[in-house]
Amino acid sequence: MHTASIREHMEVLGADGVHVGVVDRVEAERVKLTRSDALAEGAHHFIEHDWIERVDAHVHLNKDSTEVMALWKRN
Repeated sequence: MHTASIREHMEVLGADGVHVGVVDRVEAERVKLTRSDALAEGAHHFIEHDWIERVDAHVHLNKDSTEVMALWKRN
């Protein structure tokens, strides 16, 4: 997935259209989300590049929000 169009403060949406976070920055292997978002519970979470379906005004994932949050809890 080409991540050059991902910018700070872009909203990240699960495949179900549900908000999962806000971009803090793009790192080499993943996208770091802000920890100030309500869903973050004060911790940084990460989105793997292969979870990204497409990027427009938002970052759209190929996983539902519940699956993304479950993966965060396991890591």
